[in-house]
Amino acid sequence: MKKLYCFDFDGTLTFKDTMFGFLKFYDKKRFYFNFLRHVPLFVLLKAGLLPVANVKRSFIASCLKGASEESIARQAQLYCDRHFQKLMRPNALDFIQQMDPHAKGVIVSASLDLWVAPFAKRLNLGLLATQAEYKNECFTGHFLGENCNGDEKVHRLKTYIDRKDFDKVIAFGDTAGDKAMMEWADEAHFKFFH
Repeated sequence: MKKLYCFDFDGTLTFKDTMFGFLKFYDKKRFYFNFLRHVPLFVLLKAGLLPVANVKRSFIASCLKGASEESIARQAQLYCDRHFQKLMRPNALDFIQQMDPHAKGVIVSASLDLWVAPFAKRLNLGLLATQAEYKNECFTGHFLGENCNGDEKVHRLKTYIDRKDFDKVIAFGDTAGDKAMMEWADEAHFKFFH
């Protein structure tokens, strides 16, 4: 029986969200300056008056726009190397290490591929994430396509795999943004590694 394991990243495989951690790691001064500038947007977001994707895009752009793809990749690898053990849930790591070698595993994350890619590589998992847009090898501050959250997670999975190749799809998540993926799967686990 060939299985596909679909893992949300932030909060499911990790103890906390990685966006703020990576952006602070990349450039602490720029992070704090832009965090303060975005406080009103964060308040409106919490009140449900602004879409998450818009605020996320704005904040990430304010911290990384214009940075070279090489610089971001280098810092993302350093971030993973330095914070992997502190961020990752030990029981999630154990589960992934004990997966059947014939099974396929993929991280399906609303976080940007920029900083999740080194984690996926280290875990030997595929990656479907919100994609950063580059022009002239620099981050534009925009995303390619939609934020990989909610229904978009299912859309990405459907373009990534042929469901007929798997006898069973098993999803792991921890927020409402994972609900569609968990409903699409044959078996779902909410906060399984907590």
